[in-house]
Amino acid sequence: MELIEQLAEAALQRDSLRLRSLVQDIARANVNWSLILRPKTNDLRLLALSASLAELLASRQKQEPPAWTKEIDALQEPFYLLQSAEKMKRLRLLCETQSPEPMRKRLLYAPPNFLEFA
Repeated sequence: MELIEQLAEAALQRDSLRLRSLVQDIARANVNWSLILRPKTNDLRLLALSASLAELLASRQKQEPPAWTKEIDALQEPFYLLQSAEKMKRLRLLCETQSPEPMRKRLLYAPPNFLEFA
């Protein structure tokens, strides 16, 4: 499984510890985000998460994201990367209005500082 797929799978499972660990590994490896290959999956949630995370992390490292991310559309239904946001109204509103743009445009919601501390 490719690195971007591992990130997306951890996010889909809401495994924040694994997700943060993978992001730290990526930061140390100095990944060239523009060269990351599109995941070989038909799972729309994994594709949306992969594209969003690639764009978000590339942007934070002042790099261009992979070209394939432009082809990935929004999900049909929102997905909250923090399960508690589904039940906590204020947290849900924060995520919906201030989630990082690469995620928000695909109906993926997380706090505004998602993965900044990783």
